[in-house]
Parts: sequence; structure tokens; C-alpha cells
Amino acid sequence: MNKNQSLYKSIALIALTVGLLLMIPLIAMQFSNDVVWTLSDFVFAGTLLFGTGLSYRLMTRKSGLPIYRIAIGLALFTGLLLIWVNLAVGIIGSEDNPINLVYFGVIFIGILGAFMGRFWSRGMERTMFAMAITQAVITAITLIGGFYQSPPSTVFHIIGVNGFFITLYILSALLFRHAAKDNKSTSII
Repeated sequence: MNKNQSLYKSIALIALTVGLLLMIPLIAMQFSNDVVWTLSDFVFAGTLLFGTGLSYRLMTRKSGLPIYRIAIGLALFTGLLLIWVNLAVGIIGSEDNPINLVYFGVIFIGILGAFMGRFWSRGMERTMFAMAITQAVITAITLIGGFYQSPPSTVFHIIGVNGFFITLYILSALLFRHAAKDNKSTSII
């Protein structure tokens, strides 16, 4: 099988998986009034899930190192989860609180850092640490500035949710550090 056929099969598998995942809220809507998705919700969720799956496939296609693949998977999952939670319910107050837009800066740093580091393990390690630091700075500014009070969120909530994401980014960075020790010369692009 040539590389193009393999890529097409991967894309088809990603699309099938996304379709199956989107069946969950579609079926839930039939049985519960608590699940209310619009067409735009399905389109956005499908795009986000498909984009993440495709990114994983493209970013890991040249790496034979399992630890690198795990690190990429964790980084992408954490970014996906940050976007999903932020848009669905919001991290600071509700999803309507405009202060939540600052979290897209964390994602921007991740994308920029990945390309600047050419997806090398060392560059990805630094990028994940930069994302963790950015998330920590956002947390500190939120708490010091009192931005969490309107609409109300508790200090425990702000620290807990942000700490969760910070921990995942640091864990991903440490996995990239380990991958860099195992293979110093591989770039995926």
C-alpha cells in the first residue's frame, strides 16, 4: 500500500470515528430534553474532532517513537478539551463571559510554538511548557483581578480547572522531553 492510500484510509477512519461520536448527542437528543444541539453545534463539533484527528495523523506519520505519539496525542487532546469546555460551559463564569476568550491565546501559542519548533520533540517540549505557563498566568490574572466574580465562579473552581489543564500540558512536555532523549534527530516535517 502506498503512502497516499494509507493517508486516505486514515482520513476515512477519522471521519467514521467522528461520525460515530456525533451519534452520541444525536441519540441523546431523542431521549432527553437536556441535550439540545443545533446543526451548527454538530458542524462545529465535527470540524473540531476531525481536525484534531487529522492533525494527530499528520503530526505522527513520520515518527516511529511511541512516546512521541503519546505526547502528541495528549497535547492535542488537552487543546481540544480546553476549546470544548471553554465554548460549552466556560472556564471563568459561563461560556458567555468574554474573559474566556483569553484561553484561545493558549491554543495560539501551541500552534505557533509547534510550527516554530518544527514539531521536533525539544520544540514541542518548550511549547507545552509555554502553554502551561500561559494558562497559569491567565489563572493568576483572573484571581488577582477578580474576573471570576462576575458571573460568579469559585476560587476553587478556577484553580482546579486551570490546574487540570496546566498538569496535562506539563505531562505532555515531559513526554516530549523523554522522546527527545530517545531520538534526537527526527523531525516530522
